Amino acid sequence: MFWGSRATPWEVKKKNMVLSKKQESALVGMILGDGFLQKTGENNARLRLEHSSKQKEYLKWKMELFPQFFQSNVKELSRIHPKTQKKYHYVRGQSTASPLLGKLRRIFYPGGGKRIPENLSRYLRHPLGLAIWYLDDGYYYARDKVIYLYLGRVALNDAKVAQKSIEERFELKSILKDKKDKGYVLYFSPSETQKFNVLINEFVITQMRYKLPSLTP
Repeated sequence: MFWGSRATPWEVKKKNMVLSKKQESALVGMILGDGFLQKTGENNARLRLEHSSKQKEYLKWKMELFPQFFQSNVKELSRIHPKTQKKYHYVRGQSTASPLLGKLRRIFYPGGGKRIPENLSRYLRHPLGLAIWYLDDGYYYARDKVIYLYLGRVALNDAKVAQKSIEERFELKSILKDKKDKGYVLYFSPSETQKFNVLINEFVITQMRYKLPSLTP
């Protein structure tokens, strides 16, 4: 757990907020994936989620997991891509500010930039969190029937922590690879990919089934 003496659920007395084990891991999966924790004041933060317009239902599903955080609707926005100068349409969900999210920000952004904490396996305890992390940053290569989980431009030690945590918590073995400009990535062999798919299958909504082709009906 992040603070206090009890292992679960997390609780912030100020807003009488309680998270289940499933919600805890889902939140961590979002932070490790495409989510961004924005500091608001001294102790609080809010979670911002953005996806392409094609993934609007996926964003809505994420927000519905946390009615205590997301009390507004999905916003449809657009911006001009700085290189192509083409208009890019996307959707955004932004939570209310919370001291719980503030505590998470201090763990995952200790120096201002996103980090993977040494004791990640204590926080990522449910397959739902791994599912969200993969749906955000993972890719299935149909030709080779393997999964890659992109970690981004994190430090080598952070990448090793991610690899070890996934193996310890979910018994999924991977190979750590350096993709240079794309950062580090975890490679899962065909047999491990099948185990990975079975583990997260029940949490993948219809719109995101293309990321699990080997299990798609």
